Amino acid sequence: MEFGYIEDPLEARGANLLAVAVTEGADVIEEMADVLDPALISAVRAVVASGDLKGKLYDEIVVYGQGEQPKRAVLLGVGKADELTPEKLRRFAGRAVRVAERLRMEELSISLKGFGSIGARIAAQSVAEGAGIAAWKFTEMQAEDEDSPTSIVTALRLVGGVPVESSAGGMEGAVIARAVNLCRSLQDRPGNVATPSHLADEALRVGREVKLNVRIFDEARIREEGMHALLSVTRGSKEEARFIVMEYRGGTDGAAPLVLVGKGLTFDSGGISIKPSQGMEEMKYDMSGGAAVIATMQAIAELEVKENVMGLIPASDNMPSGTATKPGDVISSLAGKTIEVINTDAEGRLILADALAWGARLRPAAMVDCATLTGSVIIALGHHAAAVMGNDNALVSELRDAGDAAGERCWPLPLWDEYRKQLDSNYADLQNIGGRPAGSITAGAFLKEFVGDVPWAHLDIAGTAWGDGKLSYQRKGGTGFPTRLLIEWVRRRAG
Repeated sequence: MEFGYIEDPLEARGANLLAVAVTEGADVIEEMADVLDPALISAVRAVVASGDLKGKLYDEIVVYGQGEQPKRAVLLGVGKADELTPEKLRRFAGRAVRVAERLRMEELSISLKGFGSIGARIAAQSVAEGAGIAAWKFTEMQAEDEDSPTSIVTALRLVGGVPVESSAGGMEGAVIARAVNLCRSLQDRPGNVATPSHLADEALRVGREVKLNVRIFDEARIREEGMHALLSVTRGSKEEARFIVMEYRGGTDGAAPLVLVGKGLTFDSGGISIKPSQGMEEMKYDMSGGAAVIATMQAIAELEVKENVMGLIPASDNMPSGTATKPGDVISSLAGKTIEVINTDAEGRLILADALAWGARLRPAAMVDCATLTGSVIIALGHHAAAVMGNDNALVSELRDAGDAAGERCWPLPLWDEYRKQLDSNYADLQNIGGRPAGSITAGAFLKEFVGDVPWAHLDIAGTAWGDGKLSYQRKGGTGFPTRLLIEWVRRRAG
């Protein structure tokens, strides 16, 4: 999407579609006189006089001006002014994009007036995020439909606000939206396209474009490193595993990095412990954590965040075959611990175990992993929040606060010692599942075994990584979660 900022509202009066937020009780004519084209003022005045526009959340009215060139404004209710939040602004912007699509408008201008309670920079960032994410659509695998009743918004202009802060915030929001959309494009690609080597190629492409140092380990190098837990998962697939290392140096030379680890399971059939066929097509989304890390690394480089950050993505398939790992097999790991594989469908924690152990050797300031790890997290939290847990309460709190600010919420679960006992094995140092009780927590307890004394937290995103597009700025498919959360967390750590 092309992004721009217009400082003087008078310059935006030529826009074919201008979106305006209306709060409850606001004097629309008084507040929007400098934004709306004179040809629209009388139409808006008539709407206000009718009482049809009260500014309540989800109010929506499109007005037309009379002139040689049709001018349109969409007035969108956003509720009470003192209850505005960045997330409400994202959703407001998403609604504006949906109106533009219905009207087949490829260009959209959005007024930033009326958001003073939030702050100009955050308001502009939130609007740009919401609009940029809403406008994106996965079309790579479809022929162009000239008869489609909707269009795709390709240009966004933010209007007004506080010039320096609004312009900067808008540009930051556009960068974040691009990162989210990169994540979504990787998520939505089918498993026969988005293979481990494809993820590696995408990481290399991103590295070239934003000047990251990217290294790709093939299976021979993975074996040399001693990452046998990762290799155990890929044994049943013809697609070779990859271990992706992305490095960004924006902080002080020699300063301990932040490490982001993302599960890159590009298709999960369950292996020998095969999944039911219904819904298995959605298992292309099992690489969502890895996609989010690639996207986050792109954004922090573009934003020039003053922090050293490493992104690690273990990428593989999990397929059944005569060479696949079997239930009951005992495998080794980079950390030196042996693992009894009780269920081959609990494979994500195996590839993460080696990635976390590799990351711990970097002696990071903090390490965060994100993974579509357990269905149990959906039972616990539904689709409204990810679970977060770890060995450092301050880090868990940081992630929760960053998620609240970014509109990608997470909720803490405990990692008490009692849960570790569910992973005891008669034949190895531990087994890869702990039974049905507290499934998300025991998965986290498993990962904890491989991080040593590094401050670490785990995000289980199985309930939030993809969905049916219930929010105005989402569509059916990948959501990009937790790209925004991770970007916000890294930026906060950088100060």
